[in-house]
Amino acid sequence: QVQLAESGGGLVQAGGSLRLSCADSGRTLSRYGMGWFRQAPGKEREFVARINYGGIRTYYADSVKGRFTISRDNAKNTVYLQMNSLKPEDTAIYYCARETAAWDGAPGQFGFWGQGTQVTVSS
Repeated sequence: QVQLAESGGGLVQAGGSLRLSCADSGRTLSRYGMGWFRQAPGKEREFVARINYGGIRTYYADSVKGRFTISRDNAKNTVYLQMNSLKPEDTAIYYCARETAAWDGAPGQFGFWGQGTQVTVSS
């Protein structure tokens, strides 16, 4: 059973850093590609980053490329999002998500979501 839980959100000043974590209590994470998404007030949820199951391939939205880094520790069943040089426009609820098929069988097809963690960047 998939149970994703994000942590690490908070309030930070512009230019600061945060590291988000996502753990799966069902311990399924290591076999699946994982992603981070975000939703700002009044906006649709948008893709932030993806990492394949082996941690070799990563993908980023243009808006975060060069500032955010997605990584994973399969031994700890956890995926991370390191966010540097934060901007007020990064303010959003951040969600981690797991793909529906193991071993990169359906890359980019996410079917399981966490509850989200709030990130607020003050100017």
